Amino acid sequence: LDRTPSMMRVGWVGVGVMGKHMCGHLMDKGHAATVFSRTASKCEPLVARGANLGSSPRDVAANSDVVFTIVGSPKDVEAVVLDEDTGVFAGLKPGGNFVDMTTSKPSLAAHLHKVGTGRGIGVLDAPVSGGDVGAKAGTLSIMCGGDRDTFEAVRPCLEAMGKSIRLMGPAGSGQHTKMSNQILACNNMVGVCESLLYAQRVGLDPLAVVGAIGSGAAGSWAMNNLGPKVVARDVAPGFMIEHMVKDLGIAIEESRALGLKLPGLAVAERLYSALLDQGHGKDGTQALVLALELLAREDPAKEDVTHLAKLFPDVDRQ
Repeated sequence: LDRTPSMMRVGWVGVGVMGKHMCGHLMDKGHAATVFSRTASKCEPLVARGANLGSSPRDVAANSDVVFTIVGSPKDVEAVVLDEDTGVFAGLKPGGNFVDMTTSKPSLAAHLHKVGTGRGIGVLDAPVSGGDVGAKAGTLSIMCGGDRDTFEAVRPCLEAMGKSIRLMGPAGSGQHTKMSNQILACNNMVGVCESLLYAQRVGLDPLAVVGAIGSGAAGSWAMNNLGPKVVARDVAPGFMIEHMVKDLGIAIEESRALGLKLPGLAVAERLYSALLDQGHGKDGTQALVLALELLAREDPAKEDVTHLAKLFPDVDRQ
């Protein structure tokens, strides 16, 4: 497609906590946008800024040169992309490009690439890291899998949303990289929460501990950005637990297929799944402190620790 970045027609499917900011950055760069969400009201702020409201993913694609999706699950990706009546591929013309920014299965990314390229469509899997903070600031890390030509064609758009944009390899490589990211992120969050629970138990000022640790070798994005929320028990979401459980499920599935045992991943997935079962799916991942706090209580017979006690009978509660 012979278009300068400022003239590109962009389609966006999935206007949630992340997508609304990411699409907004593209509009800020001068791209004309057509947007769609299953909950149409989520599109209203973007429409108020000049975006067109699409009636379906197919309608979005029919009016776009490049379509981005960021939805909830692999099943959602399949539905919005592959449905022959309403999906993105049903509307996107040959020569167009498709970028899925959902954290999804590497095998699905490879399948989308095969189907899309068979129709003359460039396909990229490009999951992101950085949460709602990075989405709002335009500083996401974007991990891509696919063909170099497609990557270069959409790179100006990706640069509007992120500060680290890398092509990691063929189709599915972006998703595999995101699995590596999530394995680290879940274990890191366990460490942040346990560290601050310890600091609180011994009588330290936990916010002062965040400052001290955050500027040292053990510092991390999670400690510096989510540590204060852990201290305040502020569980408002940036990245929701229900999405983390989905991601960790994919990571476990991929690890098993490789014959790779990752005990830290397994423990974190059990903790997050327990919180999901207890109704915390819409809370942010820093709500992990609630599960660890229950495990740390002195009386394991309390009713509110029963579920976690069954999941972790080997934990020594002091």
